[in-house]
Amino acid sequence: MGNAFVYRMPAGIPGDVTRHEASKIEQQLMDADYPATQYGLPVKMSSGKLRVMEEDDTDQPYGFLVRPYPTQVASNEALGAATPDATQIQDVLVSGYMTVDNLSGTAAKDGQVYYRTQQTSPEVLIGRIEADEGSSPDTNQSITNCKFMGTPDSDGNVEIKFNV
Repeated sequence: MGNAFVYRMPAGIPGDVTRHEASKIEQQLMDADYPATQYGLPVKMSSGKLRVMEEDDTDQPYGFLVRPYPTQVASNEALGAATPDATQIQDVLVSGYMTVDNLSGTAAKDGQVYYRTQQTSPEVLIGRIEADEGSSPDTNQSITNCKFMGTPDSDGNVEIKFNV
């Protein structure tokens, strides 16, 4: 991304809460055996801990993993590429608005949000956000009370509303 915005501003960074006044965020412990690999992914609650969505999951997400800011990291990770620390308490958006990375499909205002339940290639991770049911409905699961708030930017980042 350059410094000039020719057509529109970027939609945000995956995991960023976009409307703080309308958001409910809880602090929860991540299950170290099932850690999230990036912020902005849906997570579920299992045995009192957060964990990533799993293959063939039909569970509804408890919330979305929030990117903390400011934060201290041991390495210089690129903006939007930080990896959540599974040993730390994590923030989870249980109601509100957030920027997520749309993996596939064309997100549109009030469009249904889905998460991936099948890993079809190494770069297509389970739990990633999608904008359509796909060619096979068995590869993703719709998220109840979750809608897109508009179209994605050139990097695929788009705002969602969850449990609002």
